[in-house]
Amino acid sequence: MRRRHFLPLPFALGLPLTRLAWAQPATAEPEDPPLALPHYEVSAAQLQAAVAQRFPLRYPVQGLMNLDVQAPKLRLLPALNRLGAEMVVTAVGPALQRSQQGTLDVEFALRYEATDRTVRAHQLRLVRLQFPSLQPGVVALLNLYAPALAEHSLLEVVLHTLRPQDLALPDALGMQPGSITVTREGLTIGFVPKAR
Repeated sequence: MRRRHFLPLPFALGLPLTRLAWAQPATAEPEDPPLALPHYEVSAAQLQAAVAQRFPLRYPVQGLMNLDVQAPKLRLLPALNRLGAEMVVTAVGPALQRSQQGTLDVEFALRYEATDRTVRAHQLRLVRLQFPSLQPGVVALLNLYAPALAEHSLLEVVLHTLRPQDLALPDALGMQPGSITVTREGLTIGFVPKAR
């Protein structure tokens, strides 16, 4: 009588004996992390360079003076998912004996404009307009114009433009820019499925 020897299936197939081959769930390797969705990153330096192209600006105040606004210094505010901008403002004109320097501080959110593939500033909030060396009455007058000055300076300003090649792969996958997240390094633009 012939004896038959049964080999375990992995040996019969020439497979190594591994935990996976033996299917031991208690000691199996952890599952792979979920695949990250496509995204596009913009550095803080790129944002700063883009916004600087719009400045300096001049804003007239009722023929009394002009406010000259210099390029803002951007701040990343990840906890608020917003950006901050501080701009040096110089007031010059017949209402003043000499030019006076102050600062305009604002915060804003970001939105994506699909028609021209741009990331723009919106939901602007004035933090403060300060002129330490001016008389309180003049500062009060300037503060009446501060919201308009903030909007004139930054509302809908382009902070980044995506190139067609930046969108080629997501477009082929049926995706488009969706969320914009402020990080400690800059921005992360997430892609979402296009609406059908």
